[in-house]
Amino acid sequence: MGSKFEGWNCINGLQCCGNLSPQPHYPSMTSYPRGTSPELAKKLVMEGSEAKVVFCVTGMTCAACAGSVEKSIKRLPGIHEAVVDVLNDKAQVLYYPSLVNEERIREAIEDAGFEAKAMEEDSNDTSSQICRIHIGGMTCTSCSSTVESVLQRLRGVHKARVALATEEAEVRYDPKIVSYNQLMEAIEEAGFEAVLISKGEHISKIELKVDGIKNEQSMSAIEKSLQELPGVETIEIYPDIHKVVVTYKPYMTGPRTFIQVIESSGSGCFRAVIFPNDGGREAHKQGEIDRYFKLFKWSLAFTIPVFLTSMVLMYIPGIKHVLDIKVVNMLNIGLLLRLEFATPVQFIIGRRFYIGSYKALRKGSANMDVLIALGTNAAYFYSVYIAGRAAFSRHFKGHDFFETSSMLISFILLGKYLEVLAKGKTSQAIAKLMDLTPDTATLLTQDDEGNVISEQQIDSRLIQKNDVIKIVPGAKVASDGFVIWGQSHINESMITGEARPVAKRKGDMVIGGTVNENGVWHVKVTRVGSESALSQIVRLVESAQMAKAPVQKLADQISKYFVPLVIVLSLSTFLSWFVAGKLHAFPKSWIPSSMNSFELALQFGISLMVIACPCALGLATPTAVMVGTGVGATQGVLIKGGQALESAHKVNCIVFDKTGTLTVGKPVVVTTKLLKNMSLKDFYEFAAAAEVNSEHPIAKAIVEYAKNIIEDEQNHPLPEAKDFVSVSGHGVKAIVRNKEIMIGNKKLMLDHNIAISVDAEEILAEAESLAQTGILVSLDGEVAGILAVSDPLKPNAKEIISILNSMKIRSIMVTGDNWGTANSIARQAGIETVMAEAQPETKATKVKELQTMGYIVAMVGDGINDSPALVAADVGMAIGAGTDIAIEAADIVLMKSNLEDIITAIDLAKKTFSRIRLNYVWALGYNLLAIPIAAGVLYPSTKFRLPPWIAGAAMAASSVSVVCSSLLLKYYKRPKKLNNLEINGIKIE
Repeated sequence: MGSKFEGWNCINGLQCCGNLSPQPHYPSMTSYPRGTSPELAKKLVMEGSEAKVVFCVTGMTCAACAGSVEKSIKRLPGIHEAVVDVLNDKAQVLYYPSLVNEERIREAIEDAGFEAKAMEEDSNDTSSQICRIHIGGMTCTSCSSTVESVLQRLRGVHKARVALATEEAEVRYDPKIVSYNQLMEAIEEAGFEAVLISKGEHISKIELKVDGIKNEQSMSAIEKSLQELPGVETIEIYPDIHKVVVTYKPYMTGPRTFIQVIESSGSGCFRAVIFPNDGGREAHKQGEIDRYFKLFKWSLAFTIPVFLTSMVLMYIPGIKHVLDIKVVNMLNIGLLLRLEFATPVQFIIGRRFYIGSYKALRKGSANMDVLIALGTNAAYFYSVYIAGRAAFSRHFKGHDFFETSSMLISFILLGKYLEVLAKGKTSQAIAKLMDLTPDTATLLTQDDEGNVISEQQIDSRLIQKNDVIKIVPGAKVASDGFVIWGQSHINESMITGEARPVAKRKGDMVIGGTVNENGVWHVKVTRVGSESALSQIVRLVESAQMAKAPVQKLADQISKYFVPLVIVLSLSTFLSWFVAGKLHAFPKSWIPSSMNSFELALQFGISLMVIACPCALGLATPTAVMVGTGVGATQGVLIKGGQALESAHKVNCIVFDKTGTLTVGKPVVVTTKLLKNMSLKDFYEFAAAAEVNSEHPIAKAIVEYAKNIIEDEQNHPLPEAKDFVSVSGHGVKAIVRNKEIMIGNKKLMLDHNIAISVDAEEILAEAESLAQTGILVSLDGEVAGILAVSDPLKPNAKEIISILNSMKIRSIMVTGDNWGTANSIARQAGIETVMAEAQPETKATKVKELQTMGYIVAMVGDGINDSPALVAADVGMAIGAGTDIAIEAADIVLMKSNLEDIITAIDLAKKTFSRIRLNYVWALGYNLLAIPIAAGVLYPSTKFRLPPWIAGAAMAASSVSVVCSSLLLKYYKRPKKLNNLEINGIKIE
């Protein structure tokens, strides 16, 4: 079990990409036009006449788009290599100008359905940064679309995504062209609040409380001292609250260094500690909940008297007499009280609706606030008109609607309060992940020989890279690192979902946030802050929750026109009823005794305006995706957004890689046959020296086996390998001790004209018949020996394939291994369709063939050679213990490396999308039913009409119901058929 998480070395090492987002990068084959002679092709390569161009490609939304662009480019003649980066919207192409030009490549990209523009290449990959900004004041998808378009229009912004459900924006931008301050200013100019959450993918932020800051000289002394430190990005000082905020690169420096530098500045008059934590994002959400609750309470306090004087007290004889006492002409006490109590509700408590409407209309858009402001203003100002007429007339009688405006605002505020309360619960998965890190850690001080000198309790946020920390039984691991002393078992269920404790000993990697079961460890910290595995998982889940599912595009399109359409319908309803009343098109008996035809028409118009709800449409998809991805993370299935969810629920064909996917991924060397006169030790020294540079599981098995043989005789380091080359799908080659060594399959040997003897062929055939992989080792062009490597089938693989068959999902195995081994493993697993000896390009081609046959294809793999197929597939699933490139290219990461999680991922996707469909049925159905009823369609036959305040309550309830519907996904349980899996007689519960 301990080896299962060695792959976290790869995940933790994602320094250049920063998160687990799809950034496919793999080699491609050079394409020449027909008729190009081999001599000319060779000359082109030898002369180094290739050129490089980088295109900015807009319109890509997922790894499938990247695969489409890459495929279009590679079809062209003269393309040496094409790499598409979907996250940065870039395509880098190496080509031969004598065969193809930039314009032709650009046309090929545009023919694939994307826009392309050549751009100057910047060799510095860090020129692009990501920042996350909290946006306050958004009420519906119209608001989020407005912010998104404002950000996209800024020069230097590569991509901007705004999520209404989380009220956050994720912006990828070029800091040389635009700053994060300018991004925030643009948001604020659009009429919304902007608060920076984070900037830079591997940039951490620490807030320090510094006592002793007295004047500007103190501030400049601290700032100058900190700026001299390597890795410090920005420094902000707030002298009024004694706060210093530092952003920095955690792999270069850390908070303890800042505290030491601050306290050594200014003749030691400064004292620095971690600034008291205010709860961050959770505190902001709680503040928003408290704010809406406070508004609702005050609104209710003023609305109850309005409601009582209008609807209840007027039917109590004694009180009715008091309320009917005239103050001025026909203006009575009851009307005057309603005016006085409704006014603060309309203009003070309801001020946020005016502000929201103004900001939206100023930018040429209309949102929910516009509908509420129009509806309440119509009711309120008509009532003011009634009060004015009554005050100046001795005979005027009219019915006011003060209760409509105040009750409408109260119910909408109640709805918003319940909505933010429910929305806060949709992101609990992230909150739980972020809370896994312990508050304190035990820091060890060691001498040069590694002996412990002292230990002290420190805030876990003060941990820095290369620190040594002590983990006692029952304690959480404070940061990523590797064990340098001690052994124990660790509970990783909170990170991976794996329930069984995993054994860890010296040299094993541990993940921050996991729990030590029994022994004591000393752990050397390798990753802190934003670099840690936990932070990367949180970023992945956050990014997934930002990504819009394709199904949401329809809702966004509807929302653009929804509010203007509702306003038009509302005015049309009012005019229709008013004109019909004036023309006596309906009997006078239809008009209630307390109203006239104008007031009846006004009620219908206001009711229609406030009952229509674009919010429910806007929340239907993002809330379900948010809860679904969060639940997936707790189950050990990391889903990269709505696109992956939408594709996964349609999957009807799964293509499996063999090594590390269907098999345990820990092959072992079982036999060795030497065909040259040399010692076993020398043979394995050559083999291990070459394979130690490869990440393939078979290479690791060879190195591990070789070390055991070499160490038995003499303990010394492996010889150096020069000119190492990994030939994807075939093997490796290198120069070791001035001898050319090749290790790989038969195809590698034949491609390099290395003869394979009859004896070697027989040994290979025997290995294949035993479901073993024969690995040829050649020295200076002659086969020196053959290794037989066995990688057994995962214990539950057969049961999983059987369950997939019962779900009408076809299973196919595609592997680079030989046919004999492939057929043997496939028979054991119960897979009928097999493709063996497949190169990376062949795997991708097979996926595309299946797609042309009408299948929705998922690819499950773990290595570099799987990345083309992972990108080409509709859904790429990477085994969590796989390589970083496979994890980057995939849409879903299976952290436990268990095959049953494939079924969990597909089942969760189906449950999430059935919930999204249910949300849309409710949101669309609500509007389709409620709008005609509010407009008075049922009134002629039933005399049923919706008062505006009831319409407002119904509108608020629709948004809350959609969010609550999504929240039911929190109770997701994996399929029952997985609960009874038996692995070697052990039942999995």
